[in-house]
Amino acid sequence: MVNPVFSLHITTKNRKTDLAFTLSKIDPLLEHTSVECMVFDDGSIDGTFEFVKQNYPKIILKKNSISKGYIFCRNKMLNETKADYTISLDDDAHFVSENPLESIRKHFEDNALCGLLAFRVFWGLEEPVSKLSNEKPHRVQGFVGCAHVWRMSAWREIPNYPSWFVFYGEEDFASFQLFKKKWEIHYLPEVLVNHRVNLKSRRNDADYTLRLRRSLCSGWYLFFLFYPIKTIPRKMAYSLLIQLKNKVFKGDLKALKAVLLALLDLVWSFPIILKNSNRLTRQEYEDYNRLPLTKIYWQPEIYEIIR
Repeated sequence: MVNPVFSLHITTKNRKTDLAFTLSKIDPLLEHTSVECMVFDDGSIDGTFEFVKQNYPKIILKKNSISKGYIFCRNKMLNETKADYTISLDDDAHFVSENPLESIRKHFEDNALCGLLAFRVFWGLEEPVSKLSNEKPHRVQGFVGCAHVWRMSAWREIPNYPSWFVFYGEEDFASFQLFKKKWEIHYLPEVLVNHRVNLKSRRNDADYTLRLRRSLCSGWYLFFLFYPIKTIPRKMAYSLLIQLKNKVFKGDLKALKAVLLALLDLVWSFPIILKNSNRLTRQEYEDYNRLPLTKIYWQPEIYEIIR
């Protein structure tokens, strides 16, 4: 059997409705003979596995009987595929642009040092009214996990995503590793993705404290893994000051709890941090910071419509 050119990976858990919508949107891509699709059900109990098996027999379906986390699932799929390029999509994200595969392949072929492509991502429950953008492809520091694509030869040169991060920060971990190996990350605005998330409601979610805790400690892990030692105290002090000033001193006691727990996580994880550190030289640190920042959010321009 000929190896696929593209492998499309989705990790999911107990979000059958979101996954079903995403699969319906990307179904035309799955008809390409050059494309395989893997869905990893990370311990769902809502019938996700049965739904995919019954309705999408061509999909390579994997399952954990007990949840092992989406980072574990991503690593396993990436290490098993034989494709040239692997597209990672969240189960609540879908392509808005037409013919994304052609754009992806052409950019990789035209840019030999590009190890990973980040897409233009619109965060919202509905697709943007205006999909136009005058942005041009360019190199950036990193990427977001909800939608990106690996050149698999680059993935095979770096360590796996760190499962001990639990969630958040694994993309930055990979970004630093790619930088150390002289691979570039490019932003490709030609490919637009809709990440169907209501950001404003997340603050009121039951897992707000846990998300903030994991976000903080993953950021701090990255300081100690990759930053020159002299820069770490200032970075840590600033990070703590921002959390206290913007959240805790304004009465957000959930944030205080998250900060304290994240500090305990950092201390507990120090042995594994020391084992896995891959510190930037001072020159590498300066070169990295000169790169344009990761493109996380995209907002469409609003045009006045005269009727």
